[in-house]
Amino acid sequence: MMTLRKAGDRGHANHGWLDSWHSFSFADYHDPRHMGVGNLRVINEDRIAPGTGFDTHGHRDMEIISYVLDGALLHRDSMGNEARIVPGEVQRMSAGTGVRHSEHNHAHNQTTHFLQIWILPDEPGGAPGYEQKFFDSSLKRGKLALVASRDGAEGSVSIRADARLYAGLFDGHESVNKSIDPERPCHVHLVRGALTVNGQPLEPGDALTLTGEREVRLSEGRHAEVLVFDLAA
Repeated sequence: MMTLRKAGDRGHANHGWLDSWHSFSFADYHDPRHMGVGNLRVINEDRIAPGTGFDTHGHRDMEIISYVLDGALLHRDSMGNEARIVPGEVQRMSAGTGVRHSEHNHAHNQTTHFLQIWILPDEPGGAPGYEQKFFDSSLKRGKLALVASRDGAEGSVSIRADARLYAGLFDGHESVNKSIDPERPCHVHLVRGALTVNGQPLEPGDALTLTGEREVRLSEGRHAEVLVFDLAA
């Protein structure tokens, strides 16, 4: 079975300094039909205006992944980490028993565009943790590169959750057919461009959830960047 979620059907909040689209219920946006997929709880597509950002705030018991598309994100946290996250990099923060952090766009003339992704951990608690890695576009060109996984396989960042996150770039005749477990949900989120997934055309911000399927097929990309989630049921 395939379930399509169009970009325009997502929750939306524009705070002036922050323009955010919520794939699932978040903050003031609540829709009991869209509380997440499997152990995937949040995909927020955020645009932070120049010179602004999220002031210091807290999280706990969540695996948080930041995926920057344009601009840069300056991260500071209570673990002592300070990092600049740019396109191509994947940041993982395990909130564990509790962590505080801030995220800012220090550019004066460029909006920071990124995805904030939350995945429920296998177990609550544990010491907070941080990891950041760069994945060259050549690893994603015409294929799916593993960028986050429970065991840090294939050089991916390690998350404390039964999930695998893949990123891919597709254009023209580039395509991939990937086997998936029909007992697990597969969630495909098109970041930008256009792409056909299992025969369904997607536009930027669209998502397709596959349940009971044995294969995910990506084709007919036009400057497409896509994330594919293999999730616990």
